[in-house]
Amino acid sequence: MLTQGTPSARGKFVFQNPSSESEQKNPEGVIHGGHTTEILRLLGSLSNAYSPRHYVIADTDEMSANKINSFELDRADRDPSNMYTKYYIHRIPRSREVRQSWPSTVFTTLHSMWLSFPLIHQVKPDLVLCNGPGTCVPICVSALLLGILGIKKVIIVYVESVCRVETLSLSGKILFHLSDYFIVQWPALKEKYPKSVYLGRIV
Repeated sequence: MLTQGTPSARGKFVFQNPSSESEQKNPEGVIHGGHTTEILRLLGSLSNAYSPRHYVIADTDEMSANKINSFELDRADRDPSNMYTKYYIHRIPRSREVRQSWPSTVFTTLHSMWLSFPLIHQVKPDLVLCNGPGTCVPICVSALLLGILGIKKVIIVYVESVCRVETLSLSGKILFHLSDYFIVQWPALKEKYPKSVYLGRIV
C-alpha cells in the first residue's frame, strides 16, 4: 500500500492521529470516524515488521486513544503473533482549537512544535505517516529537523484524506512541500499536483 516510500526493514514508526473535535466538526468529514478511522484502516494493511508503533494524538483527545487501543487489541486477537507487538500513545498540545483565531494559531503551533521535537528526537522514527489533522505539522517539521541537524533522516509520508476531492487541506498545502511522499486519493488532485502519488482509494 505504501511501497512508494515505505522502508522494507524493521524500524520505529510514528503514526499521527487527529483530535476527536476536528473529526466531529470538520465540514468535509463524510467518512464516519474522520481521520482516525482512515489512519487505522491504513495501519491494518501493515505487517508486524512495522514495530514498535508510536501514535501521536492531541493531549485532550480520548476518542482517538480509545480507537487506537481497540484497534491494537483487535489486531492481537486476530493474529496471536501480534500479542507482543509494542505500541505507544504519545500526546502533544493541539496546534489549533476549533474556532481559534488564525493569528493565535501561530503561537499554539510553535508551542506544540516545541514539545514535539523532544518526542521525535527520543523516538527517532524511520517513518512518519500522517493524514491530515493540524497536529501533524509540528510532528513532521520536527522529523524534518532531525535530518537537517544530521541526527537521522526520517521519511515523511502524508496521505491526504479521502474527503479531499479537488482541493488540499491546510495541512496538505503545507506538507506537500515537506513530505517525501505525498499521496492523494482522487485523480483531480493528481492533476493539480503532478508531484503527488495517486494510488486510488486506499482507505
